[in-house]
Amino acid sequence: MQNRSHCPIVFALDLIGDKWSLIILRDIILFDKKFYKDFADSQERISTNILADRLAKLEAARIISKKGDTEDKKRFIYRPTEKGLALIPMMLEMVLWSAQYDKKTAASADVLKRIKKDPVKFAEDIKNRFR
Repeated sequence: MQNRSHCPIVFALDLIGDKWSLIILRDIILFDKKFYKDFADSQERISTNILADRLAKLEAARIISKKGDTEDKKRFIYRPTEKGLALIPMMLEMVLWSAQYDKKTAASADVLKRIKKDPVKFAEDIKNRFR
């Protein structure tokens, strides 16, 4: 991928800055989704052509990996790579920021409390599920 600039924010936005990429990452990392159908069935209703494109882009950027499912040869399992897992602290900060300003947040009070109490441990617990 050719960088538009060497600004760190532009770099991040070029890789994960569109809403669909972040929603796919949310689904994989926070909601344990792993199959194409899981993402297609998300409440945000991503179109199949955009979903296929974003999965390919995230895989090309080595943020997620794709491998064949041993139980069903017709489908693939998507998982975060270490590069993808490194995004967890940023995602948790987004959750906290959104919960502060969206009084109708879907984040549970228990999850928010756990993130606030020890965000590093919360992030490590998530990472350990994928290791």
